Amino acid sequence: MTIVLIGLPGSGKSTVGKQLAKRLKLPFVDSDQVIEARLGCSIASYFEREGEEAFRDVEQQVLDELAGGAPSVLSTGGGSVLRPANRARLRQCGRVIYLRALPDEVFRRVRNDTARPLLRVKDPMAKLRELFEARDPLYRETAHFSIDTGRPSVATLVNMIVMQLELAGPAAPDGPAGG
Repeated sequence: MTIVLIGLPGSGKSTVGKQLAKRLKLPFVDSDQVIEARLGCSIASYFEREGEEAFRDVEQQVLDELAGGAPSVLSTGGGSVLRPANRARLRQCGRVIYLRALPDEVFRRVRNDTARPLLRVKDPMAKLRELFEARDPLYRETAHFSIDTGRPSVATLVNMIVMQLELAGPAAPDGPAGG
């Protein structure tokens, strides 16, 4: 079974995902790294050069391949839920966990990270609020369950996810989102 982590950029998908993968003895896959390897350049420069639509096409193709691959812990890009096909595919391939982080928390974590294209704007806090407003309903729709990432340590978040996975039991055919 694939464990898919979704959430805003900076919500902890990669950090938590690596630890979760170790704990579950599964490979860790970051869809953004796979996309960059395929493009041969950073997502930011591709996004700038080709536009968002072209990037989302590549992202959808990569997510479709990864979702159909071997069991893993899959960290997705923050915008992976924007397309209905991606939301359906991710829910179908295993368990989707929404790492729910409020814009203030995300900003505190990533304010010094210059590698995040979405935050290279005049008012990054306003941008994060805008992203949260637009994407939170999509994350909720896609997720089998949500974990608030507020203050817990990475180890605590991993424990919370493992507990949720154990309570949920083996992945069942797709049903309504919980959380």
